[in-house]
Amino acid sequence: MDNMPVTEKVLLYIENHLDNKLSLGKIAQELHYSKFYMARMFKEDMGCTLHKYIRGRQMDEAAVKLAETSKSIAEIALEAGYGSQQAFTQAFRCEYQCTPQEYRRREIHFPKGKGSGVEMKSAGGGMAA
Repeated sequence: MDNMPVTEKVLLYIENHLDNKLSLGKIAQELHYSKFYMARMFKEDMGCTLHKYIRGRQMDEAAVKLAETSKSIAEIALEAGYGSQQAFTQAFRCEYQCTPQEYRRREIHFPKGKGSGVEMKSAGGGMAA
């Protein structure tokens, strides 16, 4: 993992710890990078902030859980890092243009994809999100 580019290490860490509370500071500490350096490299490669990417991935996972499990919306909201079902519903509606309940009722589901469609910018065969 030492030869892996910074952003790839960050993406791997996020995927392996998505169910935990993630922050720039925690990830930087775990991967032994400066917060500022890591944030700059991530934004340069991904075209979005680390926070936006994490929120997008959490929302993607929540959409999958809505479609594939019978967990309550409140439980999924808490697992996605939201303090309340209301806050989750508002964020979900902004992302998917429907409520979590409406999304769950659909016969066809379209999760946005990792990080809500964000892809790595750098060329060179790097990991795409």
